[in-house]
Amino acid sequence: MLPEIIPNWHPVFVHFTIALFSVSTLLFILANFANLTYKEKLLNAAYINLWVGCLFTFGTIAMGFYAYNTVAHDEPSHAAMTDHKNWALVTAIFFLILTIWSVKLYKKDDKLNKLFMISLIVATTLLSVTGFKGGEAVYRYGLGVMSLPNTDSHKHNANESPGMHGDEKGHDMKPHSH
Repeated sequence: MLPEIIPNWHPVFVHFTIALFSVSTLLFILANFANLTYKEKLLNAAYINLWVGCLFTFGTIAMGFYAYNTVAHDEPSHAAMTDHKNWALVTAIFFLILTIWSVKLYKKDDKLNKLFMISLIVATTLLSVTGFKGGEAVYRYGLGVMSLPNTDSHKHNANESPGMHGDEKGHDMKPHSH
């Protein structure tokens, strides 16, 4: 059993999933333009990122369902959460199919075809939309956060840079943390 963290493990897993799939797509694209010396290395790295990303996705989905069923929410945030979940499931299935397809390509030592590349780009676009919707669920609806800051308790003056404290004219600025 995983140790309990606040709010849950979904944000940990999802960042690996997004990074691995995105890097995989980038490496597959770069391999199409690389000379023979680098093409094989780029393709091997792309395959590994895709396969490890798929493995992480199982944890991401499991932790996503846990979050879906445990985070405090109201009706608007439930709708946002459900929308994110639906996009995530479609995206995960798409990447699972691509992963199985890639294993077959790798075993046969086949060249990547245009349909695979287009499908990978579509899947990565779906991943971006899914990530955006997950971010909205957290940042727009406050899902999974312990509390929201009381913005009335702290004001910055107009000349102040974010993360800096200064006088009324912005002089003598010193870093501070919130």
